[in-house]
Amino acid sequence: MSRDRIDRRRFIQTAGAAGVTLLAGCSAEQTGDSPTDTTATDGAGTTVGTPTEGSDTLVVATYGSFIDAVSSSPGDWIKQQFESEFDADLVWQTPPNELDQYVQRANADAEIDADVYVGLSVDGLIRLDENLEGGPLFAEAPSLDGQSNVKEGLGFDPQGRAVPYDTGYISLVWNATADSGEFAAPETFDGLLDPAYEGDLLAQNPSTSVTGRAFLLHSIKAKGEDGYLDYWQNLQDNGVRVLEGWDAAYGAYGGGEAPMVVSYSTDQVFANRAGEPMAEHQIRFLNDQGYANPEGMAQFAGTDSPTLAASFMEFMLRPEVQAQIAVRNVAFPAVTNAEFGGENAEYEQYAQAPPEAVSFTYDELKGNVQGWIEDWSRQVASN
Repeated sequence: MSRDRIDRRRFIQTAGAAGVTLLAGCSAEQTGDSPTDTTATDGAGTTVGTPTEGSDTLVVATYGSFIDAVSSSPGDWIKQQFESEFDADLVWQTPPNELDQYVQRANADAEIDADVYVGLSVDGLIRLDENLEGGPLFAEAPSLDGQSNVKEGLGFDPQGRAVPYDTGYISLVWNATADSGEFAAPETFDGLLDPAYEGDLLAQNPSTSVTGRAFLLHSIKAKGEDGYLDYWQNLQDNGVRVLEGWDAAYGAYGGGEAPMVVSYSTDQVFANRAGEPMAEHQIRFLNDQGYANPEGMAQFAGTDSPTLAASFMEFMLRPEVQAQIAVRNVAFPAVTNAEFGGENAEYEQYAQAPPEAVSFTYDELKGNVQGWIEDWSRQVASN
């Protein structure tokens, strides 16, 4: 899910520099101090943080915007809170190729100087399992306090390595001020085919975009493996515009090129923080469903600090930490007992969860998803 995640963060920065207020899916306004003491590591990307002499050190690998988003990110807060409680230094490691970098290093028998990975997705695990040539990269998750509170259906690793720590939901964002205030998004996938909505939807390419991929998978859930290509043919006949990624699609939406865009159901959090008219940021869950994109964490099999790694994973599942991750990453907590507190009332008001979360399992996707996307791509390219 990395490409859209990075694109959303970069898009906000670029739009802000140009004086344009456009909102996004998994980011928020900058809070806290920016990370400091950045040094290059041997082939593993960037390390943020300097270990204190004599202290235990926990190296946590993640994607860059988890710690240095231009808007908001939870990494610095997590580092400060974890270090204040545990006699250890937390050092973030952000390799440019994210998970793929560690797969490549493992295949080359190179050292992996990290203890925990934060930011796993079902896509990443499938790619890992298809490309890893030797022994396991991640260990089976230890028994963790708080893991029993993870929401049903968010677990995505049948081998028990990855533990979810947050999730996002894909939805439509629509503009109720369009058509002189007469516009309203349809409530179902079939509704999008109504001629009244011709040319009104902006979507993303599932081969290059996480939001596009999730929307495609949701359509397969709705129409079945045997019916989704016919459905997309009908969408094309009704003028859907498929752009390369989230930033291009949301930019076109913000520019008034269409009144609906595939995006994230946290969109109103940004609209509220930026003082945007809420009518321009309405959320629609087609078929009363949102496609879930959970993120997980796992312990590297070669860690020499398994106890400290397990403590960190338990820390990440605490109710108050789950709330902070959700607010700062503008996502949803993975647990049922997150504690937001009154200071986060605006987040709880505007972050909309679907009546029903849907997704494909690891086993359903492995060996199928690439073929689904390739078939979709051939059909779109032929039209």
